[in-house]
Amino acid sequence: MKGFPWILAGIGIGVAVTYVLFFSEPEPAYDTSYDGFSDAARKTFAWGTKQKAKGKVGSFAGAVKEGVGNLTGNQDLADEGTADRVEGKVKDVAGQVGQAVGQTIHDLNK
Repeated sequence: MKGFPWILAGIGIGVAVTYVLFFSEPEPAYDTSYDGFSDAARKTFAWGTKQKAKGKVGSFAGAVKEGVGNLTGNQDLADEGTADRVEGKVKDVAGQVGQAVGQTIHDLNK
């Protein structure tokens, strides 16, 4: 298996990205006068960040699956990887929207 070290390296990178995105989540510095809006903005932004992280990890895992499927000639695995990549992209976009909504709530409350 010539590609096995690359697969392991890809998995390691995926784990590192997941760790960075989940455990070093940026906390937006909102200083608003009404806590309800502040909490809503913070929670929405945090949800968006988590969705983006899940999307990036899912997309990366799908790309690895797709590559392994293509490498081994397993079309079912390659198709599953493609589906995982698409699902990851959708979660990433949903996360971007969540972050934008959180930022908008914050901006409207200034």
